Amino acid sequence: MNTHKNARLTVHGRAHLVQRIVDDGLRPVEAAQAVGVSARTAYKWLHRYKAHGWPGLVERSSRPTRCPHQLCSAKRDRIIALRRARRIYRDIAETVGVPVSTVARVLRRAGLNRLSALHPAPPVRRYEHDAPGDLLHLDIKKLGRFERPGHRVTGDRQAGRSRGAGWDYVHVAIDDHSRISWATIRPDESGASAWRALIAAVRYYRHLGVTIRGVLTDNGACYQSWVFARACRRLGIRHRRTRAYRPRTNGKAERLIQTALREWAYARSYPHSDQRAAHLPHWLHHYNWHRPHASLDYQPPVSRLGLSVNNLVGLHI
Repeated sequence: MNTHKNARLTVHGRAHLVQRIVDDGLRPVEAAQAVGVSARTAYKWLHRYKAHGWPGLVERSSRPTRCPHQLCSAKRDRIIALRRARRIYRDIAETVGVPVSTVARVLRRAGLNRLSALHPAPPVRRYEHDAPGDLLHLDIKKLGRFERPGHRVTGDRQAGRSRGAGWDYVHVAIDDHSRISWATIRPDESGASAWRALIAAVRYYRHLGVTIRGVLTDNGACYQSWVFARACRRLGIRHRRTRAYRPRTNGKAERLIQTALREWAYARSYPHSDQRAAHLPHWLHHYNWHRPHASLDYQPPVSRLGLSVNNLVGLHI
């Protein structure tokens, strides 16, 4: 039933109105007064009943039977075909001979109003290694140092600047299976800093009983340096690199950086960048031991290590 909210009569009410006129012999005016509608309404439904029978009492669409200005299907198909050829709105409008607004309406209904919809990204292939230490994701995030709170806090882009303060390079690591994370701040992103960060990370995971057997990095210069390659050989670690222009391959490290920025770096107002750096180990402890992880059924990453109660108490310091 397609009846608007202010309608006095439903289909059954119209049938009852017509029945009182036809079968009971009431005049249309009397029947209209009985059901609380105008005589004009009673005559309308009576005429429809006489013309079409009981189906004539059903609500009819207000759409016109013909529309001379409606866009034909051939032009609509041509608009979509030109869009699939990556043509812009105005170019399509001039080629087909229709307004730009018409092109926009057709492409919006077809789901092609954005160029990104023409070639959707391939489905994400999620993977997880079987044991802790099988693969360690590494990455680096560059953060500006500061001597006073910046414009994110003060709102003043002039007074909050710390010119010449330099940069902090956060070297992060996250285990593919357990999501146990580690990070350290280095003065640069050179090969020497990268291998020192790697050795520190290996020691941290060894403290938890995890032996690192492989690492995954991007194609940064520090990870392609000979000093980093020598460190991997001496540690007995297999080094893999992501494909060029495929940052999602190292997505776990990218996601860790996003979480760290939101919950650590930009979570509060630090008077100095040194205090931000001092808070990093505390946040990592919370991330590994207490923070629920969605991909781990909302359990903390340390739950994936299978530690006994005694080990948990001894390591949770």
